[in-house]
Amino acid sequence: MRYPDWLKKNIPKAASNLRIRKYLDSTLHTVCESALCPNRGECFARKTVTFLILGGACTRRCRFCAVVQAPPEPVDAAEPEKVALAAQKLGLQHIVVTSVTRDDLPDGGAGHFAGTIARIRNSSPQSTIEVLTPDFQGRFSALAAVLAARPDIFNHNIETVPRLYAGIRPQADYARSLKILAQAAKSVLTKSGLMLGLGEKAEEIHAVMQDLKASGVSIVTLGQYIAPSKAHYPVREFIPPDKFAEYKEYGEKELGFKAVFAGPFVRSSYRAGEVLAQIRPGQAC
Repeated sequence: MRYPDWLKKNIPKAASNLRIRKYLDSTLHTVCESALCPNRGECFARKTVTFLILGGACTRRCRFCAVVQAPPEPVDAAEPEKVALAAQKLGLQHIVVTSVTRDDLPDGGAGHFAGTIARIRNSSPQSTIEVLTPDFQGRFSALAAVLAARPDIFNHNIETVPRLYAGIRPQADYARSLKILAQAAKSVLTKSGLMLGLGEKAEEIHAVMQDLKASGVSIVTLGQYIAPSKAHYPVREFIPPDKFAEYKEYGEKELGFKAVFAGPFVRSSYRAGEVLAQIRPGQAC
């Protein structure tokens, strides 16, 4: 499928972009690079980064994701300190931390998330922290460990409509993800996101947004799915910008979400600090 005009963008080459790439390439993983995010040049130029912890290989086989699917790597006990140091040196004001899924670990990596949050709090106390976690196989004890570290935003992506889970996310469970989000929403600002263009219908997107609202989610992101390669799940449709605008209006005006960030290039961490600033003015930028 040929990309429509609205899926073409210039990639900035600012000095901060190159500096961040050089620094991160030698020390840490980022989902920006590992998932081949189309916004990574823009985000690096704006001095925003999404750190990818717990290694660069995922234990699940989601058909949409560019992250390497391979045997898991040993957990780097020094990684939380490395992330905190990088965030401090790069002067990040809103810090997003995500991970590969580690079903091989007893707590799914929750303790590592908590340790990373704690190190960032210590070295960058004025920064806000957002975590984007896997589902921890539904273990509330693992979720509690992450929430006890007090992230400013807890994010867990629902990714797509339940009808498509078997073909796209065979090791995930829609109801399980909703339960994780509902539990998190009891104590923290909660966020979730979907990819569009996988073959879902508008009424299915509306139904998922209704489920997210009922689960206590405050922020929703909607973006266009772009297949990382021909081996991945194919794009079924390119969603035009005006349709994203309709979903935003539906979510904010009809369902009452605090924010719906929707557009072809939107990803779960894209301009995350700005989204937080809309809800809590002056806290992030």
